[in-house]
Amino acid sequence: MSNSDWLERTRAALWHPCTQMKQLEAMPPLPIARGEGPWLIDHDGRRYLDAVSSWWVNLFGHAEPRINRAIVDQLSRIEHVILAGCTHAPVVELSERLARLTGLGHAFYGSDGASATEIALKMSFHYWRNSGRPGKTGFVSLKNGYHGETLGALSVTDVALFKDTYAPLLRLSHQAMSPDWRLAAPGEAAEAYARRAAADLAAWLAEHADATAAVIVEPLVQGAAGMAMYHPAYLAELRALCDRHQVHLIADEIAVGFGRTGTLFACEQAAARVSDIADFICLSKGITGGYLPLSAVLTRDEIYAAFYDDRVARGFLHSHSYTGNPLACRAALAVLDIFAEDDVIARNRGRAARFTALLAEVRAHPRVRHFRHLGMIWAFEVDDAGPDFAADFHRRALGHGVFIRPIGHTVYFMPPYVIGEEEMRLMVDTVLTLLNT
Repeated sequence: MSNSDWLERTRAALWHPCTQMKQLEAMPPLPIARGEGPWLIDHDGRRYLDAVSSWWVNLFGHAEPRINRAIVDQLSRIEHVILAGCTHAPVVELSERLARLTGLGHAFYGSDGASATEIALKMSFHYWRNSGRPGKTGFVSLKNGYHGETLGALSVTDVALFKDTYAPLLRLSHQAMSPDWRLAAPGEAAEAYARRAAADLAAWLAEHADATAAVIVEPLVQGAAGMAMYHPAYLAELRALCDRHQVHLIADEIAVGFGRTGTLFACEQAAARVSDIADFICLSKGITGGYLPLSAVLTRDEIYAAFYDDRVARGFLHSHSYTGNPLACRAALAVLDIFAEDDVIARNRGRAARFTALLAEVRAHPRVRHFRHLGMIWAFEVDDAGPDFAADFHRRALGHGVFIRPIGHTVYFMPPYVIGEEEMRLMVDTVLTLLNT
């Protein structure tokens, strides 16, 4: 079937996520037939460079042979089994490896990032209840932060477009000053601004800690805020504040984990291990290399111990039918193997340095503001962008064979870790062409 056949059927049958469906009349979705490395290929054979890693999930390219083999091998063993009352090798092995990598343990699994946020929020609240402090029910997040769109996750999200419509359904939370360095005063360094943001939160916690269960943050990069980046000093300051006021720190590494910021986990840029910063870590997106839905929450032993009891009601009675799916866990184990076998973090440093150098002309462009880079993320604002900028930029980029989705006036790149020089130059040339026309 051709592209046009699939477009007709998708309009009649499908409701696309994060989409005003009426706009698809003017800008139809791409009917993708297959993937190959960093490329998406439609039914008519046209190729598009996946510059956003298919919503930030694809790490090692489409149809990666080693992940393919792991999933096929698991299919011959067991495709799924209930995790309430059963266990299996892939979920145990993945939990053990994540514990070694983070210093946190007792992994609890969900199916997506929002599920992980819900799990961590509920665990924190329930911990304080089990510990005899039922008044600690509140949550703090950052201004412009994003943690998902289920009701609990949306309650700690601060993106009006997603949140305002559902405000009557949501629980109130406090949004603290963001350490996003774009908001610093003229001449103020990123680290100084991060410490000022931490001082603002310190003042709030001094008054409200007794009613606060946890602070949840996206470490180093606030994705939906337009790849807002901040100095790691903020995380160290936040850890000290949470210790002082007996408040949990939830690290939402859903988007930034698994090498995206230049270290395996973003928290490692503020301390030696994730456990030196976070009480909970939320993982998803890249965990399976973009293959299958999976999320995980890991926490401290003492938090787990507060639920360990003869009384059922003190247990964490949260569940998902596909919790700890063996196929997804095998994909995740293959991803961790690739990180080790290919020395991915070190190789990405070389890729990042090369792409940053190629972007020098973009950085110097008169329309570009706040060019920034961290690990395998690059972003900048377009100074004179109009209200339809994102959709127009996306449409025109497709004409050059690049799939890219700006956030508002922010253009960003989060490519798979397998991009080479040719793909880098295509992205640079495309962006320069679009900025100049």
